[in-house]
Amino acid sequence: MDVIEAMETLNACRHYKKDPVSDQLVAKVLNSARWAATGSNNQPVTYVVVRDAAKRRAIHDLYQPIWDMVIKKYASGEIKSGFAPKFLANVDHFARHLADVPVMIVVCARWQDLTALDSNLGRTVLTPGSSIYPAVQNIMLAARSEGLGTVLTTLLVLSENEIKRLLNIPDELATAAVITLGWPEKPFPKKLRRKPLGEVAFLDSYGATLPEAGKYA
Repeated sequence: MDVIEAMETLNACRHYKKDPVSDQLVAKVLNSARWAATGSNNQPVTYVVVRDAAKRRAIHDLYQPIWDMVIKKYASGEIKSGFAPKFLANVDHFARHLADVPVMIVVCARWQDLTALDSNLGRTVLTPGSSIYPAVQNIMLAARSEGLGTVLTTLLVLSENEIKRLLNIPDELATAAVITLGWPEKPFPKKLRRKPLGEVAFLDSYGATLPEAGKYA
């Protein structure tokens, strides 16, 4: 599969078949993560593949209360989500069937190897993720090229201590995300809905037109 096609059709898969994913495919998909760029080539990211049914159930049991809290806040208006009911129903389905997804990949990072260059700017710190999430994207694109569905979730960082105990993750590591991996129940989209290029890319000054951007709507 062409890499651009993989990007354009890489959706969040929230409905999975229970069919197993072979060890060969899991290793092949994970191998793609090794080639992602990291700051100073520190390569701080490691992965725990979770297949064991009891551990997948334990992860579900940590995830479900967090999601229940979030959706309750959406329903009460405490958080203005702006999400369509269909979208929230799909996410709720994912949460309630998380234990059924055949493979979970817990993404870990040596936090001492991450540099927060923007820690003093008075906003959410962004830069440490530059050494983590390119690898996550590589995994998801590689999975898409094999016909496998994925979802990236970060909600479980709120249960980091419990996840680390469950999987024997060393103290010097942080949990950055969980990727679910399996065969999708629904077909991939022909193309994702995204803002036109002209709304997000500019030339020399923010808001200035980028030539040729109009071709990509």
